[in-house]
Amino acid sequence: MAEEAEAHGSHGIVIVGGGICGLATALGLHRKGIASLVLEKSKVLRAEGAGIGIQANGWRALEQLGVAEDLRKTAGLITSYHDVWLQGDKSTRDRYPVRTELRCLNRKDLIEALAKDLPAGAIRFGCRIAAVDEDPSGHGTVLTMVDGTTLKAKVLIGCDGGTNSVVAKYLGLPPVRTIPRPVFRGFTSYPHGHPFENEFLRLRVGDFFIGRLPVTDNLVHFFVTMAKPATDTGLTGGDLTGVRGLVLKELEDVQCPAEIVEVVRGSDPESLNLVTNFWYRPPWEVALRGFRRGTVTVAGDSMHAMGPFIGQGGSAGLEDAVVLARSLARAAAAAAEEEEEEAAAVISEAIAAYVRERRVRLTLLSLESFVMGALLVRSPSAAVKLACVAVLVLLGSKSLRHANFDCGRL
Repeated sequence: MAEEAEAHGSHGIVIVGGGICGLATALGLHRKGIASLVLEKSKVLRAEGAGIGIQANGWRALEQLGVAEDLRKTAGLITSYHDVWLQGDKSTRDRYPVRTELRCLNRKDLIEALAKDLPAGAIRFGCRIAAVDEDPSGHGTVLTMVDGTTLKAKVLIGCDGGTNSVVAKYLGLPPVRTIPRPVFRGFTSYPHGHPFENEFLRLRVGDFFIGRLPVTDNLVHFFVTMAKPATDTGLTGGDLTGVRGLVLKELEDVQCPAEIVEVVRGSDPESLNLVTNFWYRPPWEVALRGFRRGTVTVAGDSMHAMGPFIGQGGSAGLEDAVVLARSLARAAAAAAEEEEEEAAAVISEAIAAYVRERRVRLTLLSLESFVMGALLVRSPSAAVKLACVAVLVLLGSKSLRHANFDCGRL
């Protein structure tokens, strides 16, 4: 009975979602000596999703979380960008150095690194949340699971993704927007070493946008982005080797370079992954919406889902985790000496400080990703294209100013 009471009783800090941001937030709090409980809907750690590029700002956050050193051993440095546009008989090539740290991690390695130092019992699997309601006592929230059980949280942090976030819904945030643009991705192994440079190749051929990134000397990550919705291309269903066959046919039809075709053809079947939509929250919502209600807030994609156009979704979530854990840690000592109502007010102000600190940074990232997506996906008019280019120049996109950011010490 004691165990059951604990399972469905009251908890201090509850984090909904055991993805990158949720685990990073829990680890940041743990490093500061603060316990939390992560509720994850899946039965095991969610380690699918192929590769993820982490730029310098993300590595600075990982250093604060204490996992950067081990993760650097799993992925080599990417030293240059290589952009190739192939349109009919015309081709444009541009190569320039990466001036900050960039590595492509296996998402599985990142998830496991964030989870391994958490105390036993810090992650509770198989928890699907149906609703979030205000606690009738006025202190915190009540989470109702799909099986009808309930759990009280004094502080609630939503890291439950860009789609169907129950915490974002509780805060009154509108659903994230979608772009129906399928992305097929995976890893290709080279037991005797791959022949590619340590570069991020970005290839535009026909309506395809393709990326190739080395992870190690023996492992390469790739993605193939298509212009048509998944329903128009036949890229649906669970047979990912069949999807690979369809993608290969499409690439051959547009005369994609043979070295890219062979990377896709030789990919490891177990690593294949298909995403049928991009999710994003428009920059004006990031700038103006409320991300706090009492002691409830959001982080990661639940707060600022952005397309992959500037490669900052994961790194921005890591920044959120460090800033939020720091804000809550600063308030913890003061809150401990107060009565429940006063303590809640202290924590609420700490969360408000987190939102204020993150808002400008996230608005600029969301704006840059939104504008870049407009150029790559929406085929804008000449006037809109000129305006988009002007915004990117002001934001320093070419110099990757967004990557040279430090969220500070934990």
